[in-house]
Amino acid sequence: MTNEDLFLQIENLRLKMISVGLSKGFTSAETVRLSERLDRLINLQMGVIEELTA
Repeated sequence: MTNEDLFLQIENLRLKMISVGLSKGFTSAETVRLSERLDRLINLQMGVIEELTA
């Protein structure tokens, strides 16, 4: 998985999380689950960026 792939996944998941949050509430179980997935992807991307700049 490339950094570009991660960026696109992060952006798509971010938009989905916002949409779900607006429709179901920002503390709904689904919104929280999407937020946790987003956190994992962002952490993965940060690791990739660190490897590229090391």
